[in-house]
Amino acid sequence: MHAITGITGKVGGAAARALLASGHKVRAVVRDADKARPWAALGCEVAVAEMEDADALARAFADCTGVFVLPPPCFDPLPGFPEARAVIAAVRQALEAARPARVVCLSTVGAQATQPNLLSQRSLMEEGLSPLPLPLALLRPAWFLDNLAWDVAPARERGVLPGFLQPLERPVPMVSTLDVGRVAAELLQEDWQGRRVVELEGPARVTQHEIAATFARVLGRPVQAEAVPRQTWGALFREQGMRDPVPRIQMLDGFNEGWIAFEGDAASVRKGRVTLEEVIRQLVAG
Repeated sequence: MHAITGITGKVGGAAARALLASGHKVRAVVRDADKARPWAALGCEVAVAEMEDADALARAFADCTGVFVLPPPCFDPLPGFPEARAVIAAVRQALEAARPARVVCLSTVGAQATQPNLLSQRSLMEEGLSPLPLPLALLRPAWFLDNLAWDVAPARERGVLPGFLQPLERPVPMVSTLDVGRVAAELLQEDWQGRRVVELEGPARVTQHEIAATFARVLGRPVQAEAVPRQTWGALFREQGMRDPVPRIQMLDGFNEGWIAFEGDAASVRKGRVTLEEVIRQLVAG
């Protein structure tokens, strides 16, 4: 039995489907039992637990061989990341109580960076779980290709790809959530001891110009990548409803300045299978 948190999202769902396809039992850990009905129909057990509720999580993780920890995203955190810290404390307590044979935790590229930024929430999770006396795999994927969903409308309507990753001609490691979920499922089926870091990117690194050209090919219209001036980011993010855009700006700076990057060398980074064009075609189809 493998407990999957975040199963209603893309990564957790991909991990669960891969495990089910391999003949494994899956326990869907959800906040809302109604959202688990499709998974129950596929034969999954269902456990209801908030990610901040240690007791409920311990029950959800009980008698499981593996647990996939997928921290809920928080794109506009309060100062000091109290939301992430509450989840970390609960997950750590639950794992200490349940003692599964292995744990896979979704982290991020650049989790080893010491500079504060939006992804520091994942760094805190790594720090919180690493001391546990359990086999722990920290899965650090690259920038999600699925984030391009935000760019479908401007590409289709205005022929523009707003570029926050700069310079536009720099190849950036990106990966599909399908690959992330598949690799998470593979790790849950492996045996290891201690703490391991697994870094993951897609089959090829891509520039913003290549992304624009792929949108153009899929949409059948010209699409141009345009750099969004950094001095406008704060106002843009506030217009989108963010209370504090600084962590997000720091994250983008980290990618653009190179201090959010893989810790290992290129040969040690796993490669996914899903291409940029496959992801864009799926996003455009809706």
